[in-house]
Amino acid sequence: MSSVRLRLPAQRGELHDRHEDGHWLHHLLWRLGPGVRVCSSAVLGGGIGPRAWILNAQVPGGYPRLDPDRHLAEIAAAEGLTGPGAGLMTAADVAAYTTGRDGGVTATVTAGLGVRGWAAAPDTATRAPHRPEDAEAPGSPSRPGDAEVPAAPFRPEDAEVPGLPFRPGTVNIVVTLPVALSDAALVNAVATATEAKVQALLDAGLDCSGTPTDAVCVAAPEPGQDGGEPFAGPRSTWGARIARAVHTAVLAAARTAP
Repeated sequence: MSSVRLRLPAQRGELHDRHEDGHWLHHLLWRLGPGVRVCSSAVLGGGIGPRAWILNAQVPGGYPRLDPDRHLAEIAAAEGLTGPGAGLMTAADVAAYTTGRDGGVTATVTAGLGVRGWAAAPDTATRAPHRPEDAEAPGSPSRPGDAEVPAAPFRPEDAEVPGLPFRPGTVNIVVTLPVALSDAALVNAVATATEAKVQALLDAGLDCSGTPTDAVCVAAPEPGQDGGEPFAGPRSTWGARIARAVHTAVLAAARTAP
């Protein structure tokens, strides 16, 4: 059974610029309006819920602020945005965004790949502070989770490698669909978009699965009484369209990204 179609999310982001602390910067803005919900890993408004807008904002390299959520809210307020929204941040050139479309699905990508790697990296790749209690006493039994290092709080400047010229690194993906998805399908859509991203990076000849600060937003109409499309895996109708749209956009971005 197909989902009830309600208000469709805006498929094309508006490109804006702003002058901030001596820098000319860009941001993409989707005015979703009522009746749209978003599933995202965004630093502002992440999770699943109704969202009136999505903002993907460029910041300068060596980003000094420690409150990216507040910063994004300030940019949104300057645009006159109201209601709940989702905000992403990147040091990559937002004006160089790429798009992919397939069967009503639109994927918009901004990409900086100067700092990239594999998701399953050694502990030394993290910036988690050492804690004395983490040291294992000689002869003590191993415990589940002993190999895990708690992740340090997200900071956009973490993508910068000390001692090297700044190279922007973040892949932000915004996907819009014309049909409603169930909660499970929304989560699955984020996973599908991520799988397609990795496939595109490999197809572009890059030895990585992404960057440490990648983010994904999926926007779709709120479901009606039928609950929305139940599946968004890569072999489902809408998941396959998401995968192809994201793959197209990421592949184009990866071939030109710094």
